[in-house]
Amino acid sequence: MLRGYGVPALPRIAKGFSPGRSNSSGVSSSVGWRRQAMAGVSKSVNGAGAVPPPVHPTYNLREVIQLALSEDAGDRGDVSCLATIPAEMTAEARFLAKENGVIAGIALADMVFQELDPSLKTDWAVEDGSTVEKGQVFGKVCGNARSILTAERVVLNFMQRMSGIATATKKMADAAKPARILETRKTAPGLRLIDKWAVLIGGGENHRMGLYDMVMVKDNHIAVAGGIENAIFAVTKYLEEKGLDIGVEVETRTLDEVRRVLAILDKGKVTRIMLDNMVSTQANGDIDVGLLREAVEIVGGRVQTEVCIMPRKIFLTLILLQDQTGFWKRYFKHSRKDWEHWCDLHFEWRFDTLGLSIGHLLQS
Repeated sequence: MLRGYGVPALPRIAKGFSPGRSNSSGVSSSVGWRRQAMAGVSKSVNGAGAVPPPVHPTYNLREVIQLALSEDAGDRGDVSCLATIPAEMTAEARFLAKENGVIAGIALADMVFQELDPSLKTDWAVEDGSTVEKGQVFGKVCGNARSILTAERVVLNFMQRMSGIATATKKMADAAKPARILETRKTAPGLRLIDKWAVLIGGGENHRMGLYDMVMVKDNHIAVAGGIENAIFAVTKYLEEKGLDIGVEVETRTLDEVRRVLAILDKGKVTRIMLDNMVSTQANGDIDVGLLREAVEIVGGRVQTEVCIMPRKIFLTLILLQDQTGFWKRYFKHSRKDWEHWCDLHFEWRFDTLGLSIGHLLQS
């Protein structure tokens, strides 16, 4: 168990840690912790294999976990547990789904337990990306009662948020096929990698991680550069000078802008065109995709096309594969009502005392 979270100190790193199934105690290096943490991540809903978190050059997932634990425990630890739970007591807590949805965050939950107390053992009946039903017990954690209760809210907060995102993503991704669903940078500060990880688990795909890994030429850049052509030429020159091989996405708002971008594809680097605000809602609630359809036809598959929309509180992006605009009406009609509570899937934490250690029984 770890000093700083209101429990005695033990080694911070567990050897042989394998999130998604179980963990065990021991010691390893920080690099080893990260490798082990990724070794057991489970399969996604589309069966594409293990889904590790997205790659980011500066994001430290372990530090995020440590911050979450320390902000909850403060400088005194869990005073409720310290006052009422004997130090040697062991317990078992079971995860119970309170509604239907897609589970995400099992691997991250194991990392939290691992960080707090390497002696805690988890056993999961499902994997990240699995569908669960209301009332289903899908996992349990056993070990020191104080440690389990100290980790409880952090684990549930991560899992509920990730599962809500994964559930909403799966609905969108299933409705959008064969188009693909992407997210944006409109994520909770400090939780971007976790939010984007949940999108992957739900069957979506990641857009750019930040400002560094893709060029997005938007209206502000175009205005300052003096036109869409000038902006594209400036980006092309910059990438060549810096030796960067990254994608370039250009925002267009009219059919004229689409044509202007296409006219200079042989002179400037453009890998994707965003078709912005080309979908409108009619008075009767139907979705008008006429302008969008025409734009996709003009592009004709020469570059990827992307559409950004905002149904209620969800920001998402679609890559349209050739002419797949028929998706839009199906998507809006069948799923707008689902997005209000997109970032939370409710779980219940059932806590059972298994007994006291022999040492504690002798003392009593």
